[in-house]
Amino acid sequence: MLTEKLWAYIVHNNPDLMLSLQEDYSVTRYREEKVNAVMPMVEQLLGEGRPPYIIEELCLNAMTDELKPSRYQYIRSVIEEEFNGDYERMKENGTLTYEVVNLIETCKGIFSDFDFNSENEANRHLRYAIIGQVHDYLA
Repeated sequence: MLTEKLWAYIVHNNPDLMLSLQEDYSVTRYREEKVNAVMPMVEQLLGEGRPPYIIEELCLNAMTDELKPSRYQYIRSVIEEEFNGDYERMKENGTLTYEVVNLIETCKGIFSDFDFNSENEANRHLRYAIIGQVHDYLA
Protein backbone atom coordinates (compact mmCIF):
# COMPACT_ATOMS: atom_id res chain seq x y z
CA MET A 1 0.00 0.00 0.00
CA LEU A 2 2.80 2.44 0.89
CA THR A 3 4.58 1.74 -2.40
CA GLU A 4 1.44 2.56 -4.37
CA LYS A 5 0.78 5.74 -2.40
CA LEU A 6 4.40 6.83 -2.82
CA TRP A 7 4.26 6.28 -6.57
CA ALA A 8 0.95 8.16 -6.87
CA TYR A 9 2.51 11.07 -4.98
CA ILE A 10 5.56 11.10 -7.27
CA VAL A 11 3.47 10.91 -10.45
CA HIS A 12 1.34 13.86 -9.33
CA ASN A 13 3.99 16.08 -7.70
CA ASN A 14 7.35 15.03 -9.13
CA PRO A 15 6.95 13.72 -12.69
CA ASP A 16 10.56 14.77 -13.33
CA LEU A 17 11.65 12.18 -10.74
CA MET A 18 9.22 9.65 -12.21
CA LEU A 19 10.74 10.05 -15.67
CA SER A 20 14.27 9.89 -14.31
CA LEU A 21 13.53 6.68 -12.38
CA GLN A 22 11.91 5.14 -15.43
CA GLU A 23 14.88 6.04 -17.65
CA ASP A 24 17.26 4.41 -15.16
CA TYR A 25 14.98 1.39 -14.66
CA SER A 26 15.15 2.09 -10.95
CA VAL A 27 11.48 2.62 -10.06
CA THR A 28 11.19 -0.62 -8.08
CA ARG A 29 14.49 -0.12 -6.23
CA TYR A 30 13.62 3.49 -5.31
CA ARG A 31 10.19 2.55 -3.97
CA GLU A 32 11.53 -0.43 -2.03
CA GLU A 33 14.28 1.68 -0.44
CA LYS A 34 11.79 4.34 0.62
CA VAL A 35 9.34 1.84 2.09
CA ASN A 36 12.10 -0.12 3.86
CA ALA A 37 13.35 3.11 5.41
CA VAL A 38 9.98 3.75 7.11
CA MET A 39 9.34 0.18 8.28
CA PRO A 40 10.73 0.85 11.77
CA MET A 41 8.25 3.72 12.02
CA VAL A 42 5.43 1.42 10.87
CA GLU A 43 6.34 -1.14 13.53
CA GLN A 44 6.54 1.53 16.22
CA LEU A 45 3.18 3.05 15.25
CA LEU A 46 1.56 -0.37 15.06
CA GLY A 47 2.93 -1.08 18.55
CA GLU A 48 1.32 2.15 19.76
CA GLY A 49 -2.00 0.97 18.34
CA ARG A 50 -2.31 3.79 15.80
CA PRO A 51 -5.02 3.41 13.15
CA PRO A 52 -3.84 2.27 9.70
CA TYR A 53 -4.81 5.53 7.98
CA ILE A 54 -2.66 7.52 10.43
CA ILE A 55 0.26 5.16 9.89
CA GLU A 56 -0.08 5.51 6.12
CA GLU A 57 -0.20 9.31 6.30
CA LEU A 58 2.80 9.61 8.64
CA CYS A 59 4.86 7.18 6.58
CA LEU A 60 3.96 8.86 3.28
CA ASN A 61 4.98 12.22 4.76
CA ALA A 62 8.30 10.74 5.87
CA MET A 63 8.93 9.12 2.47
CA THR A 64 8.12 12.30 0.54
CA ASP A 65 9.66 14.88 2.86
CA GLU A 66 12.73 15.41 0.65
CA LEU A 67 10.46 15.88 -2.39
CA LYS A 68 8.71 18.89 -0.90
CA PRO A 69 7.95 21.49 -1.96
CA SER A 70 7.28 20.30 -5.48
CA ARG A 71 9.21 22.23 -8.11
CA TYR A 72 6.81 20.77 -10.66
CA GLN A 73 3.71 22.11 -8.91
CA TYR A 74 5.43 25.45 -8.32
CA ILE A 75 6.32 25.98 -11.98
CA ARG A 76 2.99 24.62 -13.14
CA SER A 77 1.13 27.13 -10.96
CA VAL A 78 3.35 29.98 -12.21
CA ILE A 79 2.52 29.07 -15.81
CA GLU A 80 -1.18 28.73 -15.04
CA GLU A 81 -1.34 32.09 -13.23
CA GLU A 82 1.09 34.18 -15.27
CA PHE A 83 0.97 32.58 -18.73
CA ASN A 84 -2.58 31.26 -18.83
CA GLY A 85 -2.86 31.18 -22.62
CA ASP A 86 0.29 29.08 -22.90
CA TYR A 87 -0.90 26.92 -20.00
CA GLU A 88 -4.22 26.19 -21.70
CA ARG A 89 -2.53 25.50 -25.05
CA MET A 90 -0.03 23.07 -23.51
CA LYS A 91 -2.77 21.40 -21.49
CA GLU A 92 -4.96 20.95 -24.57
CA ASN A 93 -2.18 19.58 -26.78
CA GLY A 94 -0.87 17.26 -24.05
CA THR A 95 2.58 18.82 -23.60
CA LEU A 96 2.09 20.52 -20.22
CA THR A 97 3.86 17.88 -18.13
CA TYR A 98 6.70 17.59 -20.64
CA GLU A 99 7.23 21.36 -20.77
CA VAL A 100 7.08 21.77 -16.99
CA VAL A 101 9.64 18.99 -16.57
CA ASN A 102 11.89 20.80 -19.08
CA LEU A 103 11.40 24.03 -17.15
CA ILE A 104 12.43 22.34 -13.89
CA GLU A 105 15.79 21.67 -15.51
CA THR A 106 15.93 25.17 -17.02
CA CYS A 107 15.16 26.74 -13.61
CA LYS A 108 17.49 24.43 -11.65
CA GLY A 109 20.00 27.24 -11.03
CA ILE A 110 17.33 29.62 -9.74
CA PHE A 111 15.93 27.00 -7.37
CA SER A 112 19.47 26.32 -6.18
CA ASP A 113 20.36 30.01 -5.77
CA PHE A 114 17.27 30.54 -3.62
CA ASP A 115 17.71 27.20 -1.80
CA PHE A 116 14.08 26.41 -2.68
CA ASN A 117 12.30 24.97 0.35
CA SER A 118 9.04 25.20 2.29
CA GLU A 119 10.16 28.33 4.14
CA ASN A 120 10.97 30.40 1.05
CA GLU A 121 8.42 28.97 -1.36
CA ALA A 122 6.45 32.24 -1.14
CA ASN A 123 9.52 34.45 -1.76
CA ARG A 124 8.46 37.01 -4.37
CA HIS A 125 11.99 37.37 -5.74
CA LEU A 126 12.09 33.64 -6.39
CA ARG A 127 8.75 33.91 -8.16
CA TYR A 128 9.91 36.83 -10.29
CA ALA A 129 13.07 34.95 -11.27
CA ILE A 130 11.03 31.89 -12.25
CA ILE A 131 8.55 34.05 -14.18
CA GLY A 132 11.45 35.59 -16.11
CA GLN A 133 12.91 32.18 -16.92
CA VAL A 134 9.53 30.82 -18.00
CA HIS A 135 8.99 33.89 -20.18
CA ASP A 136 12.37 33.35 -21.88
CA TYR A 137 11.61 29.64 -22.33
CA LEU A 138 8.20 30.25 -23.89
CA ALA A 139 9.38 33.10 -26.16
